[in-house]
Amino acid sequence: MSGSKKVLVTGGAGFIGSHLVDKLAAEGYGVRVLDNLSAGKLENISAYLKAGCVEFVKGDICDSAVVAKSLESVDAVVHFAALTSVTFSVEHPDLTFNVNAAGTQNLVNACVENAVSKFVFASSCAVYGDPEFLPVNETCKPNPISPYAESKFLGEGYCLGVDKRQALRSVVLRFFNVYGPRQGLNDYSGVITRFIDRVRQNKPLVVYGDGSQTRDFVSVHDIVEAVLASIRSVNANGQVLNIGSGKPTSINELAKTILELAHVELEIRHEKIRAGDIKDSYADISKAKSVLGYKPRVDLRYGLQALV
Repeated sequence: MSGSKKVLVTGGAGFIGSHLVDKLAAEGYGVRVLDNLSAGKLENISAYLKAGCVEFVKGDICDSAVVAKSLESVDAVVHFAALTSVTFSVEHPDLTFNVNAAGTQNLVNACVENAVSKFVFASSCAVYGDPEFLPVNETCKPNPISPYAESKFLGEGYCLGVDKRQALRSVVLRFFNVYGPRQGLNDYSGVITRFIDRVRQNKPLVVYGDGSQTRDFVSVHDIVEAVLASIRSVNANGQVLNIGSGKPTSINELAKTILELAHVELEIRHEKIRAGDIKDSYADISKAKSVLGYKPRVDLRYGLQALV
């Protein structure tokens, strides 16, 4: 797919989506953003809007009329728009399913009707639940243990189904724990954002559980490279691919690293583990390397230093 093609990025004013907009604009793609701004911020893409090189549609993926309008003359869709918090999904399962599953189905069906050439779906490692083995690869049986994970797994099914019928060439990317600039801060934020905010406030870092649980933290810049490769790759069609760093980091280790990089000494406080949280997770990324030529380049310590 050449740089003259137009890409619709749902959730494109958000954390990951706006970084992809940066990359697509730099590569010469036509870009349209669909975002209801419930989590995204126009300031993330304001320079492009002022320059007139990115189009913006305010609206929801569950609104069929808005989706149809957004898909006019679009060659590829990258679908980030979602409710992404596990904790929020436990508290609001119906809303989570409506946005993440029904919204994705609505978008996929509209893409088929509008003859879109490529669909890249941002899924999550959460679909694995507590995996059968580590590092987890794409052959591991999904075992979603939260409404968020279940909704993402349903979304995957819609994408893979239309690809199997050759109605819409689709790629499913299972992101692991993404971090980087522009990541929002709220009650459901990722652990890195929460830790850095606590450091700024000179408050103890809060760890849920004993902190021995592991995660695979991957830079948003590496995520963007994987998405761009997926748009361009024919070999990726119909594939499910893990996108992570391929390295496990315990939450205790993460907390200590952030404190060290910030040159502060703060208490690490342990609280009760949260519903829907998994114990250990890190990716086998060999398939993504083979199919996409994916190679994570941002070391966690370097990425954290830039944020701190």
